[in-house]
Amino acid sequence: MNVGLIAHDSKKKLMQNFCIAYKGILCKHNLYATGTTGKLIEEVTNLNVHKYLPGHLGGEQQMGAQIESNDMDLVIFLRDPLSPKSHEPDVNKAVRLCDIHNVPLATNLATAELLIKALDRGDLEWREMYK
Repeated sequence: MNVGLIAHDSKKKLMQNFCIAYKGILCKHNLYATGTTGKLIEEVTNLNVHKYLPGHLGGEQQMGAQIESNDMDLVIFLRDPLSPKSHEPDVNKAVRLCDIHNVPLATNLATAELLIKALDRGDLEWREMYK
């Protein structure tokens, strides 16, 4: 399955730790991330991550296009709701696209853990009907 990974600057370390913790699950899937987040994940996990441009340079739009073409099965967007920066990806676009195209989305660690465990159990295989 195709898994999208995005993190606001203040959540990048959390995303790295999440990917370290769930490396055994993530390695079985195709990973896509905005540029900086993908690079940081690769550095700590040695997982192969398809990296888009950095979020503020178009990476979020690239991932959005993949969601719109029904080529993304799960998105984890660790966002900072308390201090978003103008140059960071806009969570509303990702949320809207995931809602429109019925793509499971986590915007915090608790939901990300639930979705990654569901992915491992095969609970998201229904996504194959949409392809």
